[in-house]
Amino acid sequence: MISIRPLFVALTLSLSVATTVSASPIPIKESALPQLSQESQHATEAKRIAAIYTRSHYVDVVLNNALSEKIFKRYLDQLDYHHNLFLQSDIEMLSPYRTQLDDDLASGQLSPFYKIFNLSLERRYQQLAYSLKLLNKDKPMAFTSQERYQFDRSKANYPKDSIAQHLLWKHKVMYDALNLKLSGKRWPEIVDLLSKRYSYAMKRLTQTESEDVFQTAMNAFSRSIDPHTSYLSPRSSERFETEMSLSLQGIGAVLQTKDEYTTIRSLIPGGPAAKSGLLKAGDRIVGVAQKDKSMVDVIGWRIDDVVDLIKGEKGTPVYLQILPVGSKAGDKTKTIQLIRNVVRLEDRAASGKIIKVKGYSIGVLTLPSFYVGLSRDSAKVIKTLEKSHIDGLVVDLRENGGGALTEAIGMTGLFIPKGPVVQVRDQAGRISVNQDTSGTTVYNGPMTVLVDQYSASASEIFAAAMQDYGRALIVGVQTYGKGTVQQNRGLGRIYDTFEKPMGHVQYTIAKFYRINGGSTQRRGVLPDILFPSALPHSETGESSNENALPWDRIQPAQYHKLGSFTKLLPILKADYRKRIKDDPEFQYVVKDITQYKALKDKNSISLNYVTREKKRNALDAKDLMRLNAQLKRAGMKPVKAIADAPKNFKAPDAYLDEAASITEDLAKHEKSS
Repeated sequence: MISIRPLFVALTLSLSVATTVSASPIPIKESALPQLSQESQHATEAKRIAAIYTRSHYVDVVLNNALSEKIFKRYLDQLDYHHNLFLQSDIEMLSPYRTQLDDDLASGQLSPFYKIFNLSLERRYQQLAYSLKLLNKDKPMAFTSQERYQFDRSKANYPKDSIAQHLLWKHKVMYDALNLKLSGKRWPEIVDLLSKRYSYAMKRLTQTESEDVFQTAMNAFSRSIDPHTSYLSPRSSERFETEMSLSLQGIGAVLQTKDEYTTIRSLIPGGPAAKSGLLKAGDRIVGVAQKDKSMVDVIGWRIDDVVDLIKGEKGTPVYLQILPVGSKAGDKTKTIQLIRNVVRLEDRAASGKIIKVKGYSIGVLTLPSFYVGLSRDSAKVIKTLEKSHIDGLVVDLRENGGGALTEAIGMTGLFIPKGPVVQVRDQAGRISVNQDTSGTTVYNGPMTVLVDQYSASASEIFAAAMQDYGRALIVGVQTYGKGTVQQNRGLGRIYDTFEKPMGHVQYTIAKFYRINGGSTQRRGVLPDILFPSALPHSETGESSNENALPWDRIQPAQYHKLGSFTKLLPILKADYRKRIKDDPEFQYVVKDITQYKALKDKNSISLNYVTREKKRNALDAKDLMRLNAQLKRAGMKPVKAIADAPKNFKAPDAYLDEAASITEDLAKHEKSS
């Protein structure tokens, strides 16, 4: 074990601003911070995790200095992602651990992780104490300077001294306060709100437990291998997956902590969140309110405390203040209402409807997930649609994150006579080919598959098979690109005598491959007709994840193509481009893309009130103009504010409408050929 000088170097607070008596009081003394150390079961758990990963992971995991350096960096980033907490001198002091962590994990001696974490608690406490000192009801912040808050410092150097560090902390407080001012809050209320936020965060530091450190450390280890390998503590695995997934009086969403935000990881098909259409994966929850009560600021909260606020009795409302996915720091939030409920099987089942396009009847089969029984339910829906004499079919896989592999095979079997659907390669390099052997089809007509950046896993297997067979035209946005298979494994053993239970790990054991030999990993499925998207695949798909496994290919399976769109595709693309050129909804997407490209590389925001208010007013005016144009096209009256939008108004689904039009083109060309 390498010995280094003591880690807990005192940081002299430079409280030169707002140090009058009326500054917000510091509710907790620094001496109340816990000095955390590993518990008895953690050494055994760490050794078992290391053994599982090195023996059973799809990747050849070797505990060496290179992996240790990746773990060290990731652990620091998990504790201080924006590089405003630790000083450069802290990092230099910790540097001997860079190449030591692999040995520590193998031996189960985790003291370096705990020493680093304890130092982060001290630094976080000092930041909060300094922030509270800046809040003074008698001295409102003017927000007239040209200072900027750098909200993304993930690639920036650590501050060189306490003076530089305090300037970063001051800008964070100014940013928090200005956001509240822009939302209409007065200065005394801003001080109260931020004082509560920072005081709560300070209290939360004192409640940190040894298991929190262990979970952070093991996830730094796990995610240094690949993004879908992870460790879940007993509390995390039981509470969050149960209460927030197939919710007991919840909203039907899986949450995770990202930076200081509680973020939507995924929506459960059929749950209140998914059915509302108001939430997306990646949205950040910044506030929670109950009926007739004020909004509670939850930035920086523990995820379990946020869960406690969100869950409640079935049939009761909960209000969420959301910072939408793709939004930059300081962008406008929105408030939505959800009615708590349980997820019922019938709500997450396949469903169908018919869209009329130029006299043609186009069926739409919507698949929220690949649940067990999906192929059976889909066959029934298709037969019902065919009784209405549909001319073509759209299979809508948007926001379908996958599910049972058997159902992806079963769904493919509805549209092909028989044959291979997907190939799977395991850790040993063995390749198995999963086949549809039904020998029958349910639907043989013109068909498109509509996908987006959230279509993943089983959705990609089905879409890829339809594309490789030439059975359906794939339209929409490039899919997510998750081509890996995970296995869950508990760490506890029946002969363990530890007082506390152990958690479990999820780790990658195999990769999926298309029947044409290419992997769906990273690249996903590229549509034959690609729709514009405001969020690029490089920033939303699997390839955006650090340590994502690479794309590769194997030998194709033996299969016979059922059709080809090679000759027809140029005509279909030309008609598609002509339509969207004059389609206002698609033009909105084009404008959003332009705006995104102009802002995507900016990592700071103005702390000037006039500048920010002007920008916000311009965005509000643009959104209102867009809403009123949509209302006019729907034959409805315009409104004076976004909040006045009619409850029964639903914005056009431009992507589905265009998929139906492409399917109509397919049907028309098939009839004429």
